[in-house]
Amino acid sequence: MSETTDSELADAVRAGDRRALARAITLVESTRADARARAADLMARLLPHTGGSLRLGITGVPGVGKSTFIEAFGALVLARGHRLAVLAVDPSSTRTGGSILGDKTRMEQLATSPEAFIRPSPTGGTLGGVTRRTREALLLCEAAGFDVVIVETAGVGQSETAVADLVDLFLLLLLPGGGDELQGLKRGIVELADLIVVNKADGELEPAARRAAADYAAALNLLRGGEALQPEVLTASARTGDGLDEVWAAIGRFSDRAVVIGAHAARRAGQARAWLWSEIDAGLEEAFRRHPDVAARLPELETRVVAGELTPAAAAAELIRLLEG
Repeated sequence: MSETTDSELADAVRAGDRRALARAITLVESTRADARARAADLMARLLPHTGGSLRLGITGVPGVGKSTFIEAFGALVLARGHRLAVLAVDPSSTRTGGSILGDKTRMEQLATSPEAFIRPSPTGGTLGGVTRRTREALLLCEAAGFDVVIVETAGVGQSETAVADLVDLFLLLLLPGGGDELQGLKRGIVELADLIVVNKADGELEPAARRAAADYAAALNLLRGGEALQPEVLTASARTGDGLDEVWAAIGRFSDRAVVIGAHAARRAGQARAWLWSEIDAGLEEAFRRHPDVAARLPELETRVVAGELTPAAAAAELIRLLEG
């Protein structure tokens, strides 16, 4: 692609062209060396036009209905006059590397709205519930004029909390269940949540949902009582729409409070720092694997480690010496 065409792509993204945005995200997700150079140029052009969105991360336990919740909640966001982008991160197929679940097919109404953009992306085996390039995709959505960006993670658990390094507010969806489910949750993700919503609070499940919300609120008070940004616990039903207005209001209260006490700026600064070190780590690993001496020695050392003849620490130390030498 020529320099002029790259410039045109950036201009098209800035103009809110959804097809151009999709092409731009495909470019930044590419692992090809030529594409990486072009992606870096594109991001440099668009970076000054980013940072103006409300960034929301949404995760949840299996069966909680994340996609259904996001579609219903997204409809409310659109009705409030916002433009919404959803980055739905799916587990990867071990055979093709592609998306297994295809969240776009489960958000049919949002997918047809001209004010919404949905991008399902495979994790590519990346831990943390997000893809390696979710950060760039989020910034591209901001440059395209989407003022609310939702990152839906691939799951829930200790390895899914990397989304907290991307967003302004981390929303955890839970099922009516209360104590037993609370005991089974990973403590780390509960400690990172900025807002907890007990979904499916309708019909016969509504009383159980309210009891569960009270249990979670009590547990959070023990775990995180006294924090400047104390998480709220709410109930909602994506099926009926009940409680979604309260969820949006709670997000607004959290965001306003975060700005007033300086937490919003501090969080984004910390996220930029974490992104830098993430890129350094990934780049060093790639450079390590490409090093000719390391590549020549690695198969033998790996075989010896597997056979129990050499410790992983000793093998790693020898390979690092080759890299340094």
